[in-house]
Amino acid sequence: MKRLALILLASTALTACESFPTAVGPDITLDEPDYVEDLYLAPYAEEINIADADLSPMPVAYRTYTPTRVTGAMPGQLKPMPTEADGPSLQPYQAIETANGKAAVEPSLDNYMNAIQVYPYSVGALYQVYCAPEQVTDIVLQPGEELVSVSAGDTVRWVLGDTVSGTGTDAQAHILIKPTQAGLKTNLIITTSLRAYHLELRAFEETYMAAVSWRYADQQLVTRVARSGAVSASASPAGLQLDRLKFRYDMDGDFPHWRPDRVFDDGRKVYIQFPARLDQGEAPALFVIGRDGKSQLVNYRMSGDYYVVDRLFARAELRLGEKRQDVVRIARNDLGSAQP
Repeated sequence: MKRLALILLASTALTACESFPTAVGPDITLDEPDYVEDLYLAPYAEEINIADADLSPMPVAYRTYTPTRVTGAMPGQLKPMPTEADGPSLQPYQAIETANGKAAVEPSLDNYMNAIQVYPYSVGALYQVYCAPEQVTDIVLQPGEELVSVSAGDTVRWVLGDTVSGTGTDAQAHILIKPTQAGLKTNLIITTSLRAYHLELRAFEETYMAAVSWRYADQQLVTRVARSGAVSASASPAGLQLDRLKFRYDMDGDFPHWRPDRVFDDGRKVYIQFPARLDQGEAPALFVIGRDGKSQLVNYRMSGDYYVVDRLFARAELRLGEKRQDVVRIARNDLGSAQP
């Protein structure tokens, strides 16, 4: 009877559990375990009996585990091993012709001042000069530059001579060239007290260059550095009268690092102010534009941070470069309809 009573009691309890089902909710998601640096305990040299062990606290020695394999390199850290460099693909004569072709400087209409081709001087450049029979081409050097020697590859069919214009510090050397017939080609090397010039001469039937000259940006920079180191007050021209200054010029065109800050005149001369550290780069050349739209010769000099032009003008251009020139145009803004 007791066993029967226990069985009935157990079945009643199970029936009661089935009649009240337990509510089922969403399960949790375990977080990623925190990163813990792997530590290794230094093993004991030999086993110690617990009964004989010293239970006093002892320092624990740790050894840091450092992985030896890089598994997550950043882009650009792993680069391929360098391969053997390919040998030269050009023959010696081809390399020479390629280098000479890249060094050749041809005449450009933008660099003409009247009939004078004004080349920007660069060491190692091969300046192209076109000549013609019965016509003399004038090679003009920098004032004060003393001529040392003139050497041509063909001195039989090319007539060479030299002369000097001016006196004293303004003396200027000229080399005069004339071919005896068309179709000739040779080279010319001019050495002076300051530099060397390398020219390639070609004779045509009619086409010829009347004169060739150079502008020297490096010489201007040397002069500017010497002046700024000697006298700090040379940054602006001396003798300016503020009551006579007229700021009546506009500028447009490109925005190179040497673009002037302002242009003004005092009724007699025009002053073009450049940024303070123009000596860190090349200086542009100034071309005054006449009423016929052509460039005109004009005297100007650098004084501190200024170009000082010895006459007034209506329009002018500052140019620097060869094939891709930077050009800044300057024009009077008070001429109205009379502006050329």
